[in-house]
Amino acid sequence: MNVRSRGTLQVRVEQDVVLARQAARRVAQECGLRLVDQTKLVTAASELARNTVIYGGGGEMDWEIVEDGVRTGVRLVFRDQGPGIADIKLAMTDGWTSGSGLGLGLTGAKRLVNEFELDSTPGKGTRVTIVRWT
Repeated sequence: MNVRSRGTLQVRVEQDVVLARQAARRVAQECGLRLVDQTKLVTAASELARNTVIYGGGGEMDWEIVEDGVRTGVRLVFRDQGPGIADIKLAMTDGWTSGSGLGLGLTGAKRLVNEFELDSTPGKGTRVTIVRWT
């Protein structure tokens, strides 16, 4: 897999969630994603950026435009050094929330993208990687 371009954005406060959404939209447009796929990626990015701020205590969003054969896509990685997720299986259950949300953040984000990977260690943080292909 080749990386065409990449960057990192700090996601520390609520205003950074807006910046993460804007960056995801810009990269999705640059990549050539259709409008509906741009919207799905931006929605997933918004949910994951908000989780990074609220539950992870802030972190980063890495973005890349990737090429794999004839496919081009956007890979976003959200990472924090927060408390981590003790029970990933439970966290990936629709309707479950550790806060006051609707419990659709992680599972909703997963449904909006082509690839979704969640890696979390209690006490060390969480890393969520998503990819949306053209």
